[in-house]
Amino acid sequence: MARFGIDLLMNPAICQLNTGSRAGGLLPLQAACHHLLWPARCVHCGACLEDQSEQLCAECWADVLSCTSGAYCPTCAREVSEYAVIDRRCPTCAGQNRILDGMARAGVYDRRFHEMVLSFKKGATELRHILVPLADSALKGCDFYTQIDLFVPVPLHWTRRLMRGYNQATVLARQLSHSNARVSTALARVRATRIQPFMASHAQRRGNVLGAFAVKSPNQIAGRRLCLVDDITTSGATLNECAKVLKRAGATQVYALVLAVAGHGR
Repeated sequence: MARFGIDLLMNPAICQLNTGSRAGGLLPLQAACHHLLWPARCVHCGACLEDQSEQLCAECWADVLSCTSGAYCPTCAREVSEYAVIDRRCPTCAGQNRILDGMARAGVYDRRFHEMVLSFKKGATELRHILVPLADSALKGCDFYTQIDLFVPVPLHWTRRLMRGYNQATVLARQLSHSNARVSTALARVRATRIQPFMASHAQRRGNVLGAFAVKSPNQIAGRRLCLVDDITTSGATLNECAKVLKRAGATQVYALVLAVAGHGR
């Protein structure tokens, strides 16, 4: 009898009687039973959610917000007081030869935000519902938002893309909301490189990506203002190498948007 009652409550035909309710068209009693039997869970830690419309629990949200709320340098995207920025440069990047014209980021690569960005990189594409709005917000708040003609995802070498199954930078770029810019895959990674975080020095990272990228379709790039899209950056070696290649192909400006800036290195 109990089994029959549950089957009746969850019957799809009955569930469609009221399409205006929250839980996929369930009647109030059915919705209550549905939430009791299959409670919504935080997409990151798995904790039960009191608010069925949320995707993260309050603890995870608080941690993510603490990683995405600080001021940062508009050139290298490192966390810094806005008063330390002079001529769009912070003390860290003031003496560096940076090819990028500017950078925006959603947050710093720390705590649960670190874990979420890393999970997204490794295949947890459901996290895009959390990460894309954060990236969108960062993009709309930067000073080059209206100057973007094309989004260019930082490409993976075909061997790594084959192993991973997708390029997280492409997934991110294709879901950004922008009234004018479209996504271009004109940039290719033509040489497999070692994983950047395992390299200790900036010089090693720079050498690792030297000559690793090429433009497949220069006609898509020439005369355009581009925004590179990637998940994580540290030293900016990868982004700078990409920007160098794109400017050689005729890009007028190259900016970058990343989900997270890590400590001292990619």
